[in-house]
Amino acid sequence: MGIFKKRQYATVNVAQNETNSPNVPDGCWTKCNKCGKILYSKILEENNGICYHCHGYFRLGAYERIDSICDLDTFEEFNQEIKSNNIRNFPNYDKKLKDSKEKSGLNEGVVTGYSKIGGIKNVICVMDSNFMMGSMGAGVGEKITLAVEIATKENLPIIIFTTSGGARMQEGIISLMQMAKISSALARHNEKGLLYITVLTDPTTGGVTASFAMLGDIILSEPKALIGFAGRRVIEGTIKESLPEDFQSAEFLLEKGFVDAIVERKDLRMTLIRILNIHCSKEALRYDK
Repeated sequence: MGIFKKRQYATVNVAQNETNSPNVPDGCWTKCNKCGKILYSKILEENNGICYHCHGYFRLGAYERIDSICDLDTFEEFNQEIKSNNIRNFPNYDKKLKDSKEKSGLNEGVVTGYSKIGGIKNVICVMDSNFMMGSMGAGVGEKITLAVEIATKENLPIIIFTTSGGARMQEGIISLMQMAKISSALARHNEKGLLYITVLTDPTTGGVTASFAMLGDIILSEPKALIGFAGRRVIEGTIKESLPEDFQSAEFLLEKGFVDAIVERKDLRMTLIRILNIHCSKEALRYDK
């Protein structure tokens, strides 16, 4: 019992059961995968999902991200009903989709909608690693493509937060087609001179990296995010050489010119506000609900 009294942030009541063992409610503590420290979940949440020992970043869900970035009560989700189906009758894929839906509370691995950031209207897409590691299937491709087309039609900037393990092998070529589909929609958005911002979060890999993640007019990244196409072992096995220790990190890509800036999570909202203010006409894009 004494260890709980020593830390000011541990305010949860700890009850004793009949065997005199502490009964700690579920969800009070979280282990950091980076440093292994046990963290008080409430303080971790207040710290934007950043470990207060090693400064390691926890992955955020789509709605957590939206709450931290968008102006209060301005997010309006659309196309929530779109989802992937087991069109190839891939074994156990239906179960994977069902389990992912239950785990994440989402129909698909991306959430799309209108929002305001710093008072400027935009379209935002946020991928969620809790749904099949944010992998890209037909549902994800359709939702992002429609979001880009809406932004193009309404002359709005679009912001896409990426996190993905790549394309879904369960959907085969249908999944890979989404790379070209989204990229084509973004090309039409670009032809109208509209702003596209990508924010790369950990991890952004595979077909997502090889397509829309790296097409932004401005490409931002969170610190130490894993960003790449093929995995380290695959590349090393192919070229028969060892790769640098920081290979495929956000810092490595910044040095090589693939990323424009690495932004701390606490500074990300204000950074987006500054970019939107520079590139967008407030008079044209503001709106009243």
